[in-house]
Amino acid sequence: MQTKSIAAAIAVAFAAVATVPAGAQEIIKIGHVGPVSGAQSHLGKDNENGANMAVSDLNAKGIKIGGKPVKFVLVLEDDGADPKQGTTVAQKLVDAKVNGVVGHLNSGTTVPASRIYYNAGIPQVSPASTNPVYTKQKFNTAFRVVANDAKLGGTLGKYAVDKLAAKKIAVIDDRTAYGMGVATEFIKGAKGAQIVDKQFTNDKATDFNAILTSIKAKNPDLVFFGGMDAVGGPLLRQMKALGIKAKFMGGDGVCTDALPRLAGTAAADGVVTCAEAGGVPPELQKNMDDFRARYKKAYNQEVQLYAPYVYDSVMTLAQAMQDAGSSDPKKYLPFLKKVKYQGVTGLITFDQFGDINDGALTLFTYTGGKKTRMEVVK
Repeated sequence: MQTKSIAAAIAVAFAAVATVPAGAQEIIKIGHVGPVSGAQSHLGKDNENGANMAVSDLNAKGIKIGGKPVKFVLVLEDDGADPKQGTTVAQKLVDAKVNGVVGHLNSGTTVPASRIYYNAGIPQVSPASTNPVYTKQKFNTAFRVVANDAKLGGTLGKYAVDKLAAKKIAVIDDRTAYGMGVATEFIKGAKGAQIVDKQFTNDKATDFNAILTSIKAKNPDLVFFGGMDAVGGPLLRQMKALGIKAKFMGGDGVCTDALPRLAGTAAADGVVTCAEAGGVPPELQKNMDDFRARYKKAYNQEVQLYAPYVYDSVMTLAQAMQDAGSSDPKKYLPFLKKVKYQGVTGLITFDQFGDINDGALTLFTYTGGKKTRMEVVK
């Protein structure tokens, strides 16, 4: 009887040892926020898909942090591209004790939410927000993996004058932090051209007749729009309907595969020039092509815009945690500041403000209803 008891005790001990690795597995929560409802839901869902791909890849690798096996999980929130909703869901992520945040998509939600993450000491990497204010607030928790509006808008302004020979330019923005920011920087970069009109709308508008009638009277060579494709597409349609023959230019917000669907025949060959905050040189194109192929296989659709940058944002957080040997925000934040991660979108390192070093831009046009890359500039 005693022998059986000893054997049973040994069996129990071995069973306990066998379950230790699973029991010791640490859960690392990554918050992701984007507008998965409303007019920009196609972009928000694109970002969310990129985050899911990253977490799946991390878990498939079976990485360890500080010698411990870990499992990454996503905590998903929808900000509807609304600043108030953005701060509400940011607080929800803080309350959920996430280890890091990837998001938001829009500058208008990213900037107010960043204070909440900063107060909680939670690192935030934005894969898409480009307003310079985001990283100029001296919040040591704020990072981004794309070039900001100063570079994006300024480059577009210079391109409009130097390459498109625009002499008379009208500017429209949607009054969001992103739209106003990129329009302001565009004007700064468009030296040598005359800004013949400045108009504004909002990010939910559908009728642009009044502002376009005013613009038509000024006979511009080019119209620049600071805003997203959900407004930019219908705006282009109404420009054509009013007989405005000017070229159309916009930032990354309009530079999507969805623009021709939203603009119809108004996005004719060569009419639109836009820039995406990011881009890879030819030597890294295969990595991006492979990612896009994997994405299409997983979701049965093309990458919309920022999914690769979301993917790299999640991976960058994970790299910093591995470097630190900890997922504790306080412990890995110093390592995030000096991280070096070779991602799908290129080498990710940050400057003193949390902006990506040597951020690239890609210029596009539309040909035959398809987004067509022109060149990558740095």
